[in-house]
Amino acid sequence: MAVEDRMSTEMKLRRSGLRPTRQRIALASLLFAKGDRHLTVEELHEEALGASVPVSLATVYNTLHQFTEAGLIRVLAVESTKTYFDTNTSDHHHFFVEGQNEVLDIPVNNIAIDNLPEPPEGMEISHVDVVIRLRPKQR
Repeated sequence: MAVEDRMSTEMKLRRSGLRPTRQRIALASLLFAKGDRHLTVEELHEEALGASVPVSLATVYNTLHQFTEAGLIRVLAVESTKTYFDTNTSDHHHFFVEGQNEVLDIPVNNIAIDNLPEPPEGMEISHVDVVIRLRPKQR
């Protein structure tokens, strides 16, 4: 990793209130190097091992949850057995391609949500996640 990229990643972690440990820097670099994307814990773990970053699956899991709490990424629960982590933290929605386990962003202006229910007393809506499930056309 280039010195400039490492310094940028360290600053990003510090600004989010996280101590820039060697493992956090390595995982953040892998996570954010390819732009906006959706990854599972297992996928990032495989990338880390492929990049010779010695890290356990538990460390990847814990780190991704720390990044989520710090607001660097957001969790996208598409199905009960698989959680994706989204590097795009802006308000947007998703397509999920069934059978391929692929998550795609929907452009932000393509969905309008009206008539949301009033939240319970003392609560406010933080965001709305829409997941549209896709499958190949049946012939």
